[in-house]
Amino acid sequence: MAIDTFMVYAGVYGNVADAEADYAVVKDLHRWVGLIDSYDAAVVERRPSGKARIVRKHETPTRAGGVLGAGAGLATGLVVALFPLAALGGGLLVASAGGGAVLGAVAGHAAAGMSRNDLKEIGEWLDAGQAGLVVVAVADMGAKVADAMRRAEKLESKRLRADTDMIERDAAAAAAAA
Repeated sequence: MAIDTFMVYAGVYGNVADAEADYAVVKDLHRWVGLIDSYDAAVVERRPSGKARIVRKHETPTRAGGVLGAGAGLATGLVVALFPLAALGGGLLVASAGGGAVLGAVAGHAAAGMSRNDLKEIGEWLDAGQAGLVVVAVADMGAKVADAMRRAEKLESKRLRADTDMIERDAAAAAAAA
């Protein structure tokens, strides 16, 4: 069992445009500059109804391949663990029941990889703004990711431990069972 330590960066924004702009900077660090080798990210919007919706997401396929690379990464899983209806608002569950089962497996692992207190704090921080950006990156990229999230009104980081091989197996089993 290979447990990896990641860092979760949760930025609170006054609007979706600022969250998406920082999302683009993080993506550029990965794609063009090559400073971040593997990361997941999700932009969350709080709707006028008070419900959350995932408006943009990125899962690095090289992290665990297969299931996680197919659109169910740790950042998305963490957002769904915090705001279960965000999966519906972002159209993440429309593909199939198997897609929902995979997302549920990833969300469970993402939530289990953090302390209850840390999970609660991130949910409260994200509830405080109109938008949020959640980035999950390898632990040694902290300063680079934090610097990329300059537009955040508040930025916090927490440790997340996850066994990506186990997540991959559980998500595949959930998809097969559905």
